[in-house]
Amino acid sequence: MAYITRAAEPAALRISETFPVLVLTGARQVGKSTMLMHLADDSRTTVSLDDPATRQLAKSDPALFLQRFKPPLLIDEIQYAPELLPLIKLTVDKSNQPGQFWLTGSQSFHMMRHVSESLAGRAGVMTLHGLSSAEITGLTSTPFDTDMQRLIARRQTATPLTVSDVFHQIFTGAMPRLWAANPPDWPTFWQSYLATYLQRDIKELTQVADEISFMSFLIAVAARTARPVVMSEISKEVGISEPTVKRWLSVLASSGMIVLVPPYANNRLTRLTKMPLLHMMDTGLAAHLLRWTSPEVLETGAMSGQFFESWVFAQVYKSYANAGLEPPLFYYRDKDQREIDLLIQRDGSLFPIEIKKSSNPGRSALHGFGALDALAGQLTVGAGAVLCLAGDVLPLDQQNTAVPAWLV
Repeated sequence: MAYITRAAEPAALRISETFPVLVLTGARQVGKSTMLMHLADDSRTTVSLDDPATRQLAKSDPALFLQRFKPPLLIDEIQYAPELLPLIKLTVDKSNQPGQFWLTGSQSFHMMRHVSESLAGRAGVMTLHGLSSAEITGLTSTPFDTDMQRLIARRQTATPLTVSDVFHQIFTGAMPRLWAANPPDWPTFWQSYLATYLQRDIKELTQVADEISFMSFLIAVAARTARPVVMSEISKEVGISEPTVKRWLSVLASSGMIVLVPPYANNRLTRLTKMPLLHMMDTGLAAHLLRWTSPEVLETGAMSGQFFESWVFAQVYKSYANAGLEPPLFYYRDKDQREIDLLIQRDGSLFPIEIKKSSNPGRSALHGFGALDALAGQLTVGAGAVLCLAGDVLPLDQQNTAVPAWLV
């Protein structure tokens, strides 16, 4: 399988040049170990704790493990042997050299507690997600912003995508294996992925005993992508308690399967909702869970707008995460039903973004932006954008621009 250059490579190398330990987290199959093995030089040994014998040595005698495998070292699936972390701490404290250990882990909700306890101040942490549209098409990845001149310049280097191209990406999903020259059968891949996730990650690491209820919960979550979380609704539909819904949502968020976008809050804005907005990070997985059978059916189906919105959100989110930055993203919704799909908060300013599955959004798409007028004098409201299916970067008024979603 040909290697797909990852936008996160420079950030990972920068962390390795700064900290003794690089910790790369992320969901299964997103390409963590593949990227690090691609970046590693010949001096770095690679060890996977997926191997039962190697894992047993790491757990039963971590000191002997580190005598056998010396840094510079890449340890894959470190969450299976947290016993190694105190010994790694002692090792890096002796030499204080950057880049001694590269650690990957699929389950940050299990691993990060141990990392924070054992390697505080010694580890740089970043999360890798599935492929972005920019990575798939070969477009340079940069943190998204709404500056029109920058977007026009970026448009000159981008390959335009048709609506069919976009929904092919949405339906296929973001896992690198599905974009290989000879990809696996789509439903078989996702069936295997879910079986591994349930049996190895969820059941082993979080003690979810009822796999049938958890699968029903996953389906209910997928159906609510790009919607505010109403825990009572999910509780009633799946037949589990609201505390269980909250705990299982935390599991999905920590394992990179969903992102819960916080609502923007400001004392000048009243009547705000407090519910987070839910986005599935891999729309291909959501399509599989909800039994959509083709990109064409999905494009014309009742959920096409939700899927498009979550896919666009994921592109914006990944553009920051791949640069090693915490995505500064919020959404706005008040009790008068005024909504803004996405707010970027940077440098003391808010940049509003609307997401529309339309090739020709009008000024009516900017209606929700007026909710931010109350912030005049307290916070700057910067240039806004409507991320849509337009073919070019087009101004909607003096401050807001229609932007092709594939340009993110």
